[in-house]
Amino acid sequence: MLRFIKKEPDSKKWFKKWFGSKEFIDNKPRYCLYLKDCPPHELRSMPLVMERVQNVKEFRLNSKSEGTRKLAQKPTRFHVENIPNSDIILIPRVSSEKRKYIPMGFMSNDILTSDSAIIMPFANLYYFGIITSNVHNSWMRAVAGRLKSDYRYSKDIVYNNFLWPNPTSEQKARIEKTAQAILDARDLYPDSSLADLYDELTMPMELRKAHQENDKAVMEAYGFDWRNMTESECVAELMKMYQEIVDKKGL
Repeated sequence: MLRFIKKEPDSKKWFKKWFGSKEFIDNKPRYCLYLKDCPPHELRSMPLVMERVQNVKEFRLNSKSEGTRKLAQKPTRFHVENIPNSDIILIPRVSSEKRKYIPMGFMSNDILTSDSAIIMPFANLYYFGIITSNVHNSWMRAVAGRLKSDYRYSKDIVYNNFLWPNPTSEQKARIEKTAQAILDARDLYPDSSLADLYDELTMPMELRKAHQENDKAVMEAYGFDWRNMTESECVAELMKMYQEIVDKKGL
């Protein structure tokens, strides 16, 4: 990207970070040109960008798929565009089974993701605190699929079937506070990737402590005994809650 911008300086503002699971966890984003809002006169003033657009058009025209050939009519646009206009939580679809917590991101919407990452729009600190907690991670370990031995997160199986708590306003405020503390602890190590930070051997004490406090706050919102409840007991309670909802709806 930097070499490209050096040759075509005006292209800089049209690049966006692009994350899949691996790129996000390893903090090695890729970059792509996102030209949806680029005015025609500005686009035509960037010959190297025009060359890329032409290459996309030709690639699509040469496809065996009729649908892809039709997309050649709009070579500056992606086939699928899923870009929210709010903050997001980024959830890697695949994460190592050696981690206690799936590394998730609380981010602005100024990024693009591949289908190896899930984005949760309209995000806030409360949502982030719940999703990154040991309660949600315990549920994930019980119901998620696997890619070899790694966790395979699914919105349909893991997220959509997860039972959220009904916190008091005080409990919700505490979760927001502990969620922010997780982000603050990460910021203490700007040169470390999430792979570094969430390795059980190298996880900084500040981050571990922040997660432990968040876990306590979330478990209290569920009415769970964080001092004594095991992970299997936590999952059993969530399954019980799920079954009660199913029985109530007569499913």
